[in-house]
Amino acid sequence: MSVVQAYRFALDLSPAQERAVLGHAGAARVAYNWGLARVKAVLDQRAAERSYGIGDDQLTPAPGWTLPALRQAWNTAKEDAAPWWRDYSKEAYNTGLDALARGLKNWADSRSGKRSGRPVGFPRFKSRRRSTPAVRFTTGAIRVEPDRKHVVLPRLGRLKLHESARKLARRLQAGTARILSATVRRDGRRWYVSFTCEVQRARRTPARPCATVGVDLGVMHVAVLSTGVLVPNPRHLDAALRKLRRISRALSRKVGPDRRAHRDASKRWCRTRTALGRAHARVANLRRDGLHKLTTRLATGYGTIVVEDLNVAGMLRGRRLARRITDAGFAEIRRQLVYKTDWYGGRLVVADRWCPSSNTCSACGAVRTKLTLSERTFTCTTCGLVLDRDVNAARNLAALAATVAGSGPETLNGRRADRKTPPAGLVAVKRLPGTATADKTGTVPPQGRTSDHAPTAAS
Repeated sequence: MSVVQAYRFALDLSPAQERAVLGHAGAARVAYNWGLARVKAVLDQRAAERSYGIGDDQLTPAPGWTLPALRQAWNTAKEDAAPWWRDYSKEAYNTGLDALARGLKNWADSRSGKRSGRPVGFPRFKSRRRSTPAVRFTTGAIRVEPDRKHVVLPRLGRLKLHESARKLARRLQAGTARILSATVRRDGRRWYVSFTCEVQRARRTPARPCATVGVDLGVMHVAVLSTGVLVPNPRHLDAALRKLRRISRALSRKVGPDRRAHRDASKRWCRTRTALGRAHARVANLRRDGLHKLTTRLATGYGTIVVEDLNVAGMLRGRRLARRITDAGFAEIRRQLVYKTDWYGGRLVVADRWCPSSNTCSACGAVRTKLTLSERTFTCTTCGLVLDRDVNAARNLAALAATVAGSGPETLNGRRADRKTPPAGLVAVKRLPGTATADKTGTVPPQGRTSDHAPTAAS
């Protein structure tokens, strides 16, 4: 099985190497801003000509914003736009132009209706202070050294790694991996190199291929399994809030940059901002580590995993639980389960957004008409079942797997309703006709139900 997989390693750069990487990232930003200014000027000119009553056939020719067109225009104008262009690799300019081409395409597709989801705005210029320095290499000498402690990149030379690259080196030596590109990026005041590789993975089978588990995501417990296992929510952001507030307060009292007054930031402001970035990066790393361990345990242990199709964007509109929902990482859990179930030979079933999993009794199938968020114990008035609310919902999700056909990595169960489901038992849910498979990106068309664990904006 051939998959595209990324391997990410931390770098230990010398001051000279860090300046070289920053120069390449700056070259990418210059090419991006140059192309955006060119496209924007032509679009503004065409809009002005239309306001004068000029016909469409007499307007200024529309600019080409595909990557080949932008690259050809850059090669023509780079002597005047960037006389120093020979100091950096051509891949740096290609990085900026490729990001601009993708941004313009997403904006155009969003306006024409080809792209679903939230409307995509017009690309904006990148700032040296606010943008994340990054550069990608697709050609040239890209390899891992035999000592597995160094990597070689075009124009940057031999860079030392903070950790061993043995996982990637073993696959490269065995011939089961091929490097497609390498991206150097600064994240949380530390530099990383990410290798995008085409990997040949062996077919694997979960430990219990016939077992099914329902996963109910929440805030009190990040995941509740139908087997009764409660995965606690570590709440890394809440634990670090006191430190983050203290550093943010100290940063606000330092002399920061002011572009209008042509004032540079003080060294103390820069040091404090670095400390703030490290604190945020630590929270992100802790969250990422916990979610990877959870999703890997699920994907390797169960043949079928059932999760809900949560409207995370709608849940974040509620100001009370938005921060805790973001800290839990619902969307990241779903994203990781999509590709990990494919890796380990399992199946991911996505329950319909309108499925009343929390309101339905997992024993008899009776549906309660109302279940407030404060009721953490589900009590069935028909059969007398008394069970934890989240465990009951997880069992209902696991029961849905029996009604779903298909062997793809992600299967959507439900009828794609556009309004709330009327009171009905789980038996009615089992009679839903047909299933639909998600697209190649693993996305599902947005619908309007919110989570059972968070109030909506109206509430």
